[in-house]
Amino acid sequence: MMQPVGQWEKAYDRGVPRHLTYPDLPLHALLEHTARERPNAAATVFGGAVGHRCIDSALTYRRIDELADRFAAALQRLGIKKGDRVALVLPNCPQFVYCFFGTLKAGAAVVPTNPLYTVRELHAQLADSGARAVVVLSRLYPQVAEAAVGTAVERIVVTNVKEHFPLALRLLFTVARERREGHRVDIRRDPRALWLRDVIATKGAPEPVAVAPADLAVLQYTGGTTGVPKGAMLSHRALVANVHQCRAWHTTAREGDRILAVMPFFHVYGLTVVMDLAVIRGMTMVLIPRPDLRHIFLAIQKHRPRYFPGAPRIYILLNESPDIARYDLRSIESFLSGSAPLPVDVLRRFESLTGGKVMEGYGLTEAAPVTHSNPSDGTRKPGSIGIPMPDVDCKIVDLETGAREVDPGEPGELCVRGPNVMDGYWRRPDETALVLRDGWLHTGDIVRMDEDGYFFVVDRKKEMIVVSGFKVYPREVDEVLYAHPAVLEAAAVGVPHPSKGEVVKAFVVLRPGMRASAQELVDHCRASLAPYKVPVEVSFREALPKTIVGKVLRRQLAQEAPELVLAPLPRAG
Repeated sequence: MMQPVGQWEKAYDRGVPRHLTYPDLPLHALLEHTARERPNAAATVFGGAVGHRCIDSALTYRRIDELADRFAAALQRLGIKKGDRVALVLPNCPQFVYCFFGTLKAGAAVVPTNPLYTVRELHAQLADSGARAVVVLSRLYPQVAEAAVGTAVERIVVTNVKEHFPLALRLLFTVARERREGHRVDIRRDPRALWLRDVIATKGAPEPVAVAPADLAVLQYTGGTTGVPKGAMLSHRALVANVHQCRAWHTTAREGDRILAVMPFFHVYGLTVVMDLAVIRGMTMVLIPRPDLRHIFLAIQKHRPRYFPGAPRIYILLNESPDIARYDLRSIESFLSGSAPLPVDVLRRFESLTGGKVMEGYGLTEAAPVTHSNPSDGTRKPGSIGIPMPDVDCKIVDLETGAREVDPGEPGELCVRGPNVMDGYWRRPDETALVLRDGWLHTGDIVRMDEDGYFFVVDRKKEMIVVSGFKVYPREVDEVLYAHPAVLEAAAVGVPHPSKGEVVKAFVVLRPGMRASAQELVDHCRASLAPYKVPVEVSFREALPKTIVGKVLRRQLAQEAPELVLAPLPRAG
């Protein structure tokens, strides 16, 4: 093995062990333990920014666990059985937390789903996962109701975002925003639909279900190595292992600390590094349902969180905010960055503006997700993803065969193994075999390791595009473009963007004699794709470069278009 295990361990912060002992428990047992030990501690704080104030209210761990029990019992009454899947189409709100753990208590698996998805994308994920129930924000109910047609979905549980607002904010929201923003919906004509507040009105615990650590807990969709999104099967064991690894790494985290929940819980980074870490530590999650800078600033000012897990996009927005100097961010001891590479200039500027310290790490959905991080007190290398977490082994293999380990300093594909690795892709054994080989997870990321054992991401082996931390699969964009009657050929690529890391650019060949404007094609994509997947530029070509067998050379297109895209196309009219 090339891995310098002793070297990695020497770089760990004091008190962080190289190996851990993991409890033989399901993930929801962590919530039950905290609810017993710290029943009156605040689990969530939720509300909004009104004027120059942050108005919110808290739910205790005892209350969250009680609501999780009620939701589990409700699912059982609705016919959900062990092994079924329940999709959550929710932003960061208390409902996500107790519906997540309630689903696990009922023996089912959670399918976290991006609320930004279009009807087409929702349908694809619901159909592939076989989810029998969906919990959705009322504003998104119409899209989910349409998307669920033709799938296994039998029940749609609807909740209003205001349910856990403090009274004053709830009244203000009802009068000023509820109808205008589409939160007020009528579900009476839909026999599948119920209100969450009604299904959890009945007190009581669910019928006991024997849930083993090896059972499926979360079906987290990702791109894998090729094609359309696939469900990474994350067991209770893998998720319990990764949150214990994170807890061991963050040695200064204490019970009662507050953590800013900006990263979405439907993304595995937010799920583990914010929600699960908060639960295992008995911390308070200050919930931010969308990355609104004013809400973030006011929440920090009011609640003084010590931990701020974020992504490069958040730090770039903060850097560019003229208000950053008006707010005191010194309560935050640890700014974390993941989900995409953090530009060194962004890190340095942010630290100079705030006096904070950013710890960059690395992970992937298939590893639940964290595998690497810079230490907090030890050597931190800007531009590096750091060193492997406890019990994570790494090797770097050559890009040609994937079998030969390369020397330090030489780029190659990162492979990891550990107790946090997925079991495989949902119902896709061929895709699973491509990435899980002899116990190693082949990440598809090209990295190098320096002489101190620190890792640096060089490139992506495949053609996946990462926009503000979210993965975009070029083929999916291509398929939408091909559906336009004027398009003969299309290829989407990622091009650099100063704040989002990458954005999507499309190259298009039109059918002879047909016309279409760039704006028309962008609008066409917007109807079928989440906003971050929509091309911000469309370039028309007479032909696309191809291999001898007709495969489009995306890398060549990307090299031909290295310019920075600063803004999306303006809307027509």
